[in-house]
Amino acid sequence: MASLKAFALNCSLKASSNEESSSTEKLVSDLFKAFEKVGVSCEVERALDHDIKPGVESDMGEGDQWPPLRQKILDADIFVLAMPIWLGQPSSVAKRVMERMDAFLEEADDRGRMPAAGKVAVVAVVGNEDGAHHVHAECYQALNDVGFTIPANAGAYWVGEAMGSKEYKEFKSPPEKVQQTIDMLVSNAAHLAKILKNASYPGVDS
Repeated sequence: MASLKAFALNCSLKASSNEESSSTEKLVSDLFKAFEKVGVSCEVERALDHDIKPGVESDMGEGDQWPPLRQKILDADIFVLAMPIWLGQPSSVAKRVMERMDAFLEEADDRGRMPAAGKVAVVAVVGNEDGAHHVHAECYQALNDVGFTIPANAGAYWVGEAMGSKEYKEFKSPPEKVQQTIDMLVSNAAHLAKILKNASYPGVDS
């Protein structure tokens, strides 16, 4: 397999400075273990560790720490957008990340290819309420709109009992069905990323 790289943005509501661990972090870690088994190198950043200004431009000016994260997303072959569910929605942090990528719509080259063309995106979700499929659907459409390619079985998730107390981070290893989902996501994402790395989209003639 050609050398591939995955970059994840953990859109937890907790910054790294928070002493409490993150279930989103645990799911990303489990995904990375599977990616590394198929030769994909991995890197993760926690979005709240950076000052991501609100807006729909790639650089919102002084103090905006989005541009380096944007570059890491584009330098990777596979982008992992990871988040918790709150009120049945993607976390507010994840929504801000997607808003910032709206700038890709205006950054297409002369053949209509956006910066994310040829990049694969997958979504990881955790929560103690229903709604993972809804969150996946919202994220898939946004990511596809700005140029990412979504592979088959591109979502990994765990949701506990509604209003329950158990969290994903409490598992020493993923439940069987979650692991099966992770393995399929990784296999399909790596396969598609390899294809696109060797032969990306041609775009259209002006």
